[in-house]
Amino acid sequence: MEVTGFFTALVIGLIIGALGRLVVPGRQSIPIWLTLLIGVIAAVLGTLVAGALNVDDTPGVDWIELGLQVAFAAIGVSIVAGTYGRRRH
Repeated sequence: MEVTGFFTALVIGLIIGALGRLVVPGRQSIPIWLTLLIGVIAAVLGTLVAGALNVDDTPGVDWIELGLQVAFAAIGVSIVAGTYGRRRH
């Protein structure tokens, strides 16, 4: 992954976290900063997986890469919301 791809993934990760939270059904009792952190991590993971699958450099919008990032964010939000909610009680 190039440096520009890494920084782009970080910036997009903030939006990806919010999208991942919207995709997960129900109410998630985690703070917004944790959602954004999950989004950044999911964006980096999605970019790495897209690079491994050779779908990271397509003409136009990289829909496959974006889908991977949102999927990772949704999985991350689901896992963290489940463990974070139990820990708080």
